[in-house]
Amino acid sequence: MDMYQNPFMAFPGITPEEMGFLQQGTMELDDEQKKYFYMIYSSKRKNPQDLLLFTLLAFVGVAGVQRFMVGQIGMGILYLFTGGLCLIGTIIDLINHKSLANEYNRQMAFESFQLAKMGR
Repeated sequence: MDMYQNPFMAFPGITPEEMGFLQQGTMELDDEQKKYFYMIYSSKRKNPQDLLLFTLLAFVGVAGVQRFMVGQIGMGILYLFTGGLCLIGTIIDLINHKSLANEYNRQMAFESFQLAKMGR
C-alpha cells in the first residue's frame, strides 16, 4: 500500500479500529482538507505505548500522569493525591491503556475533522 494513499499508516501503534475510523471519517473531505486534517490530528494524537509508559511511571513516582496526557485533569489530580487510587486505578489503567488512547484519539479526530471541514 502506498503511503501517499494512506498516510495514517505512518502513525506509531495505530490499531485497525483507529485506521477504519479515520478512513471513514475523512471520506467526505477533499484532498486539501485531508492534508489539513492529517496535520492537525498527527499533532494531537497519543500513542498507546507512550500512554503505557507513563502509566508505568506511577509505580515508581508520580501517579496520574497518564490521565493528564489524555486531558482528564480531574482524574489526574485525584490519582495524584490518592496514589493512583491506592494503585488500583493505576493497575486498571495498565490493562486499559489502549482503550484510553483510542477514546482520546477518537475525540481528537472529531475535533480535527471539524477544523478541517471549516477550512483554513
